[in-house]
Amino acid sequence: MADPTVQPVPASVVEQVDAADVTLSNPKRAVISLGSNLGNRLETLQGAVDALEDTPGLRVKAVSPVYETAPWGVAPGSQPTYFNAVVLIKTTLPPDSLLERGQAIEEAFERVRDERWGPRTIDVDILAYQDVVSADPRLTLPHPRAHERAFVLVPWHDIDPEAVVPGVGAVAELLSAVGRDGVEPRADLELRLPE
Repeated sequence: MADPTVQPVPASVVEQVDAADVTLSNPKRAVISLGSNLGNRLETLQGAVDALEDTPGLRVKAVSPVYETAPWGVAPGSQPTYFNAVVLIKTTLPPDSLLERGQAIEEAFERVRDERWGPRTIDVDILAYQDVVSADPRLTLPHPRAHERAFVLVPWHDIDPEAVVPGVGAVAELLSAVGRDGVEPRADLELRLPE
């Protein structure tokens, strides 16, 4: 006779455990953009790359060259220029956990959200997560404006020339449509891939 004190494991729990197991053995590709226009911009970008690498379940696979760009959506000269880079990662974190980690990194670098397109110590944006297309207002995937911003497309193309913005098109084609104007390579600056 079966032991009445042993409860069967609910199917939903079994599914979650199975899903988690698949995730661990099968990391997902994600693309993250970093931008900084306050403080020591290069040091802050490097700190964000290191913080990503220090995240359990996340590995930084590639870091783009650094580019300098004018701030977007504000009057010319009203803010310092940005340093921008794009990071390719593999992660077992689901998108919402990755978003939380990005926000935690922003907070650690004292990112202030006073105004839209305001100056910032660091901006950590998820550009794409696998081929997920989602209109969730908390985390829209792919990033809703990635395909029209040269400061995102140029470094993304550098580290993954075959990249595709899910549901939108090839990064190379999108980049040729928007052009490289205003995205200045900073060959004198380099972000290190964590050891």
